[in-house]
Amino acid sequence: MTVWLEKLSQVGWGGLLSSIVDVILVSIIIYWLMMLAKRTRAWHIMWGLAVFFLLVYVTRRFGLVTVNWLLQTFLPLGPVAIVILFYPELRHLLEEMGKLAGWSRGFSRLPKEDVKTIIESIATAASRMSSHRVGALIVLERDVGLDDIAATGTRLQAAVSTHLLCTVFHPGSALHDGAVIIRGSRIVAAGCILPLSESVHIGTMIHTRHKAAIGVTEVSDAAVVVVSEETGTISLALEGRLHSGLNEETLSKWLRTILGDEDEDEGSQLKKTMDITLRRAGLR
Repeated sequence: MTVWLEKLSQVGWGGLLSSIVDVILVSIIIYWLMMLAKRTRAWHIMWGLAVFFLLVYVTRRFGLVTVNWLLQTFLPLGPVAIVILFYPELRHLLEEMGKLAGWSRGFSRLPKEDVKTIIESIATAASRMSSHRVGALIVLERDVGLDDIAATGTRLQAAVSTHLLCTVFHPGSALHDGAVIIRGSRIVAAGCILPLSESVHIGTMIHTRHKAAIGVTEVSDAAVVVVSEETGTISLALEGRLHSGLNEETLSKWLRTILGDEDEDEGSQLKKTMDITLRRAGLR
């Protein structure tokens, strides 16, 4: 005990405090990275890397010289391989750090009245298309920019309106197969191609339109309104999850909660109610 106290006095309380803070910060960063990687292909890649390094240790420990040499020849390629394998996740990490720094865009800069009008237009359009079994993908850009996805479609730069959304997704329209990107009060582009989800937790019954909606929410903070062409069901993709069985009213409430046009208490209560409903339906 005395020896331990002597070493502590030599290090100093300042050094001890710095070490504790250092360990806590590293733990938080590791936990944050694990939460970002969970439910994505990065999670399986991380386990694959863990198995690889375990094999390097085991082969060295038991004297398997040739196998150990073969495994170690791949180690110099590690940094480049990690960047290639984790490119989507690294990009998402940098975007999350940018959000923490306070950079914002899109709906957060609009007056609440404008946001309310846009939400009503989207919800009404989704309801009309649902009743006529017209498929639709409406992507609401939030803090993370979607310029690369918008570049895959046709630029519009038009004001958001119910009539325009219904026209774009009309089966006779040349742009009805793709997605619409909404940034603030403008429809930036239509006919856009979205990345399909690579999550292993998505069931085989999920169609391509819904996989695309989930996919873009896995690489950004966007919210995506989906109307099924087969059933007319209205769904909302958010943070890699799909919330189905919505109508015009519930969709409006969800969008007001997401875009900050609803009281915090009301929004929290709505989310709790939807979570309970989804659990009962086996969707969560």
